[in-house]
Amino acid sequence: MPAGGRPTVRSRRLGAALKRYRQAAKLDQPQAAEVLGVHQTRISRMESGHVTARIIEIRALLSAYGIDDSEVRDTLEGLAKRSKHRGWWLEHAAHLRPDYLDHIALEEDATYIREWQPALVPGLLQTPAYSEAIIKASPTYIAPERVAQLVKVRKGRQSKIDEGGATYSVILWEAVVAHPLVSVDIHREQLSAILDIGKRKNVTVQVLPFSAGVLGGLASAFSTFSFESEPVVEAVTLDNLRGASVLEGAEDLTAYANVFDLLRSSALAPEASARLIRSELRSIGEDAS
Repeated sequence: MPAGGRPTVRSRRLGAALKRYRQAAKLDQPQAAEVLGVHQTRISRMESGHVTARIIEIRALLSAYGIDDSEVRDTLEGLAKRSKHRGWWLEHAAHLRPDYLDHIALEEDATYIREWQPALVPGLLQTPAYSEAIIKASPTYIAPERVAQLVKVRKGRQSKIDEGGATYSVILWEAVVAHPLVSVDIHREQLSAILDIGKRKNVTVQVLPFSAGVLGGLASAFSTFSFESEPVVEAVTLDNLRGASVLEGAEDLTAYANVFDLLRSSALAPEASARLIRSELRSIGEDAS
């Protein structure tokens, strides 16, 4: 059973895939239950993510559904194995919201991560000083020891990008670069860090300029995740006042994939984006002098 009895993003992804293949095979849940010799309730709970299918069950179901693709079978078996794996972030679970744990799990599994941020530097790019300043600015009180834990978690998340474990594309609205929400010193350090990270082969940083008009205000912050060799969006997280929401419906995935493509086509190219950031750094230096 997923930890705490609640579906995890991994168990939900596995369950959704099993349901999708069952329906494509034109079988109902009672027929799937017959394949395993179990009650229909178990199939229902597998497909909802409330229980994680065992490897032997996955193999039997996929065979019954006519799925012979070894890549598909390996992917679903891997999800089943990882759904019970205790990731590094669970050491901090007492300090993290369940939705944040889901977001980190998605990052950990992803092969492609795409992100749009109209207001803040995203966590995967944040320096420790920037993270601390933003966390402390929360409208709700956060104890100093919890602030330190949250900063440590954001640093831990960045190892996925640092080690080349995923291709990361991020689009920042120009306001993130030009209108700092932190001190000048922290902002300067943060912009320099973005330039350095943007030089990595697996990272693309683009800036959506103010000249793009109303487009910058149309979408709140979101991240999309792909888990295969092709960048097909399979999950989306949205930032909101209460935390983050995970979207997995087909229409939602298509909508946010399209929005990201629209933002990307309107953003400055990576080289031009880097020039804009360097220009802002020079402006900060001139103001300081």
